[in-house]
Amino acid sequence: MTVLTGDKRSMGSTESSGSSHATSPTQPKQSIPSQVRHLLNTLYDARNKIRAFIQEWTPFLLVVSYFAFSICLYMICTDQLVTVFWWIYLATNFYIAGSTVLEAVMSITPCREFRQAVTKMEELNFKFPTPDSDLLVLDLLIVAYLPNEAELIMDRIYYAVDQIVFPKDKIRINILYNTPKPIEPLETEMRNLTFKYPQLRIIKVPNSTSKADNLNYFFTLDTGADVIAVFDCDHYCHPYGPRWAVERLVQDKEVSIVQGRCVIFNSNASLVTRAVAVEFDKIYAVSHPGRARVWGFGIFTGSNGYWRAPLLRELRMNGDMLTEDIDSSLRAFSKGVNTIHDLNVISYELAPTTIAALWKQRLRWAQGWAQASAKHVVLAFNKPAPGDVRRPFRPRFGLFSLLFIREISYYLVTQYFCLVLSVLMMNVPKSTGMVLRLLFFQYPVAYWLFIVRFVLPLKEYLIRILTRHMQYRLPNWDSRYNEQRQVRIRYYLDDHWVLVLLSVLYHRHGCSRHIRSREAGQPVFVMESDCS
Repeated sequence: MTVLTGDKRSMGSTESSGSSHATSPTQPKQSIPSQVRHLLNTLYDARNKIRAFIQEWTPFLLVVSYFAFSICLYMICTDQLVTVFWWIYLATNFYIAGSTVLEAVMSITPCREFRQAVTKMEELNFKFPTPDSDLLVLDLLIVAYLPNEAELIMDRIYYAVDQIVFPKDKIRINILYNTPKPIEPLETEMRNLTFKYPQLRIIKVPNSTSKADNLNYFFTLDTGADVIAVFDCDHYCHPYGPRWAVERLVQDKEVSIVQGRCVIFNSNASLVTRAVAVEFDKIYAVSHPGRARVWGFGIFTGSNGYWRAPLLRELRMNGDMLTEDIDSSLRAFSKGVNTIHDLNVISYELAPTTIAALWKQRLRWAQGWAQASAKHVVLAFNKPAPGDVRRPFRPRFGLFSLLFIREISYYLVTQYFCLVLSVLMMNVPKSTGMVLRLLFFQYPVAYWLFIVRFVLPLKEYLIRILTRHMQYRLPNWDSRYNEQRQVRIRYYLDDHWVLVLLSVLYHRHGCSRHIRSREAGQPVFVMESDCS
């Protein structure tokens, strides 16, 4: 047997030294038998499947154990403790319901103002006050992860270069994408489009694993833009949305961020998308403008947002945050930045179509909001850093309400559910009257809270119906598709049962829009000011 030392190893080969040749004995080839290799591959695949299963189901199992533990805990609590918990949960719920209605009431004025602005622009045939030559230079970013969004990206590129109404010498459409492996011929097709459309840039971000990485890479590039707009890949921004946002930044030098309104355009896909469409209209058409009017600050929500470029390049995105958009918005708040919500800066996006997809999305959002809230709630109490703008009491309390009271309210609502369920399990009701008394009327004040519980959402629902935001008309515009853009966007006012259900259960309301899509999935817009 030959002993191999150093870097010399011989397997069935001949070693030579000088002119003498010594043939080493042939050694057996050391290879893994096919059966063992197959077994190892099977074990490796099984390990990956188990790991994926654990990662996917652990959050669900933790939620189930959370509910089970809470219910068991209330079963062993004394009546005095149950009373204390009941008061805490109902008081918090009352505060959230009241603040939601306050935001709805305060959203009436901005809704009316934006509708008047649309009417005025219709009369002027959408001739904006700022001359094209005086517009700010806009970098519009569409961020994509190609393995997941490869089917969407080409359609979004064609839509952006064909449909956005903005001077071509004042806008650069930047496609920022990352992919773990080459995807051909898609990548080549995207690059070839830059020869046809001079305002288009295709940027493949190296070593990127997230949206934050893509954006931060772009912020290192010297593009000379005055404004940066951020969009996710599933969005279609309204053709006049970028112009409307840039006009706001031109006309008001105090505004640093314009957050637009996001509308679900696949609302007819399933019951889930219809509910999300209602929710989005409540959030973007009522809560955001109403909160900005009540508390004096707005927030960037991650897409359809327009930043002054120096500010965004300075703040960048924190890749350690699950919701890096909310984190950047709150860091902008700490600097006294003025963020506004403009209902006429519209973007259309996709909603999850299944409960499973919605669960994953909302789980990430919940974790991200909890992370951002824990990090930034101190802004409601601490002093501004040297050089930052002083924060008055009103936005500070509004931030405390948003990041602390609102955040804990979700947990308190689930705890109230567990409390009620434990009461029902410990005292099985014998009649309908007993059920109502156990659920709603254990204490005298509960009668008033029960009335308020239904009156407040109903009032908010009626406000939304009366102040629904009118969509604006657009002239036909040229397109690479030879068809007329005469499709109706309407409100789902016939879906009152959805609105009432969400209003009663969640103190939320709104009205969703439907956009008929082409076969390829691209929306085509109407535009009618009639909401009937």
